[in-house]
Amino acid sequence: MEIKKTRGRPRAFDRTQALELALQLFWAKGYEGTSLNDLTSTLGINAPSLYAAFESKPALYRESIDLYLAQQYERIGALLAAAPSAREGLEAMLRGAAVQFTAPEHPPGCPIASGVLRCAEANAAIGELTAEHRRTTRAMMLVRLQQGQAAGELPAQLDTQALAGFYAGVIQGMSVQAIDGASTADLLKMVDLAMQAWPA
Repeated sequence: MEIKKTRGRPRAFDRTQALELALQLFWAKGYEGTSLNDLTSTLGINAPSLYAAFESKPALYRESIDLYLAQQYERIGALLAAAPSAREGLEAMLRGAAVQFTAPEHPPGCPIASGVLRCAEANAAIGELTAEHRRTTRAMMLVRLQQGQAAGELPAQLDTQALAGFYAGVIQGMSVQAIDGASTADLLKMVDLAMQAWPA
């Protein structure tokens, strides 16, 4: 995927646009694979201007990821809340992820999965940032599962922590599969199989 470049200092024009461009770059190349030259070239600014606007590469990464995740958490929360049952909510979340991970307008997968899985010790804080966001997504799933359990949709003795971990693992695996070239149809088949594991 080609990342469109902009000219001029983003702060003077559109900071959000600059963050979205940076996100696309981190998404495509990963945090450690994205150089300062990549960022200045894509954003159309020099290094001093980048530091003046965003302080540092880690700060730019955090802000771009926060922008992305604010939108994602709102979308996920709405899907889970609107569904009449926990099962339908989790399935809607998985199916939405399958479509999103393979959408042509951005790099495949999810920037949380592709940005950092393992990183150099110097970038440990970035690795922890992405891990924390994965835990947040899992926690959102857990809350909906616990609501379903309280409503009698799931067995009282069921370990909802384990079930949330299972479906969080499915989503993370779908993201990696998308990065490796899986199609929307491929991922939706994974969703079908995952939903067959739903406790009776």
